[in-house]
Amino acid sequence: MQSSEAPERDLYAILHISREASDEEIRKAFRQWAQVYHPDKYQDPEMKDVATANFQRIRDAYEILSDEHKREIYDIYGLEGLNSGYELGEKLSKPEEIKEMLERLRRKKEEDKISAHSRPTSALLANLSLPQYLDGGSIIRGMAMSSEVQSRLSKRNLMAIGGNLSVTGASGTGSASAMLKHQISSVASVEFVATAGLRALLSVQTSRQLSQHSMATSGIAISLRDGSINLTNAWTRQISDTTIGNIQLVLGTESGISVGWQTKDDKTSASGEVKFGTASLGASVHYTHHFSAKSHGRVSGRIGSTALEFEIGGGRIISEFSTVRLFYNIGIQGISWKFELHRGGQKLIIPVLLSSEFNALFATSAFLVPSSLYFVLKKYVLKPYHRNRERQKTLDKMAKSSIQVQEARKAAKKAQKILETVSNRKKNKQLENGGLVISKAVYGNLHEMERSGVHRDQNDEVASQVLDVTLPLNFLVNDSGQLKLHEGIKKSGLMGFCDPCPGIPKQLLVEYTYRGQNYQVVVGDSEELLIPQERT
Repeated sequence: MQSSEAPERDLYAILHISREASDEEIRKAFRQWAQVYHPDKYQDPEMKDVATANFQRIRDAYEILSDEHKREIYDIYGLEGLNSGYELGEKLSKPEEIKEMLERLRRKKEEDKISAHSRPTSALLANLSLPQYLDGGSIIRGMAMSSEVQSRLSKRNLMAIGGNLSVTGASGTGSASAMLKHQISSVASVEFVATAGLRALLSVQTSRQLSQHSMATSGIAISLRDGSINLTNAWTRQISDTTIGNIQLVLGTESGISVGWQTKDDKTSASGEVKFGTASLGASVHYTHHFSAKSHGRVSGRIGSTALEFEIGGGRIISEFSTVRLFYNIGIQGISWKFELHRGGQKLIIPVLLSSEFNALFATSAFLVPSSLYFVLKKYVLKPYHRNRERQKTLDKMAKSSIQVQEARKAAKKAQKILETVSNRKKNKQLENGGLVISKAVYGNLHEMERSGVHRDQNDEVASQVLDVTLPLNFLVNDSGQLKLHEGIKKSGLMGFCDPCPGIPKQLLVEYTYRGQNYQVVVGDSEELLIPQERT
């Protein structure tokens, strides 16, 4: 199979056959090309390497197109479907069935690839206090860190090990936990958790898919310190295509019931929860709006017996794996900012308490100053930075594409070298009989070549967008003195050809002689070519 870095070649073009070719035509084409490119025919090491590479390409094309089932997959889904690494099993008669099956298999392969590796996550929180610092104390009010590593033991078993430490003032706590999750079936799972530390406990939780739109979860947790037991039951149901509702009931030392919902579409997401319990009661809401693929804003609020706060802010993706966020918070704890940096599975969170007392002017200033600063930075720093970054990515992509094209041109020239002897013999035979002789053939961006003049010397820029294919076309002239390139087959896949200008429409210009007369024809990349065509 081809490298993911190389452009995909049309297998029908490699064997020079039509998409409707019969099994016999496929076998015949393979035998003809195998005679030309078989490595055993060449003694020169360089020629043998070229022949080996092209023979492998021919053999791969034959193995796929000669297999009825693989050919059917290739015709519908291309090499991507064949590279999925799975067999389809039963014969599927409809193209839609094959496409749907391949889509499921590809998703499963991606999931298996991800789950085959351990996934570490961690968070570091540094709690800062400006009032404490101004009073002569430390600016750091407290710190906390947590870490977890998940590892897929098998297709049905997942293990996670984690721990956390926190320090506030002169006191600190910590805990460690281990979790084992077993997938009983496609609709049911069980999870075992053991925690050691201040809140040492053992728990078991089971989940089951009740229907296509609903799920139930039940669990029991036993404290190893006082022997208390907590029972939990939760029900989740999909209310609509974008909305999910859930109810949770807890019975034990902190009994309570909570009702919540979540909704999400392309631009917005929102959630809310109302909780009633023996120790506390409260409600919370969150709303997020995505302004673009890289930036979002969020508003949230909590109210209850132990909390009263309002938070507003947003975030922006600054690289492929990194996101920064800034929030403004005001509540009974005071006025604060919160900075967050997310990179992969790692988080850095820095809440900064600005004032423990409410002051309208200070609260307004604390909101306006960072907001104004953000928009100034966005306009004069972030936008230029991202423009330069995108420009650099484009330049890198162009440079990489240029290198790939150069390598493809070299490979095409080497493939032509193999064809040279037979091509010249066929050309001489046609000359003797007054038959079809290709005098000049170029493939690529003919519009640029015509603009610069077809018959004038080409400059480097024009020459880099076209490829001389005179030799391989003379080779493709059959014993009857005819050349046919099939309709619907991109010519860049033919042996001795390549794509000299990716992303640009290509044409093939052929100048030929037949029975002493000169002819010229131009065809599109996927159009049929059938010559000779005598002038009437």
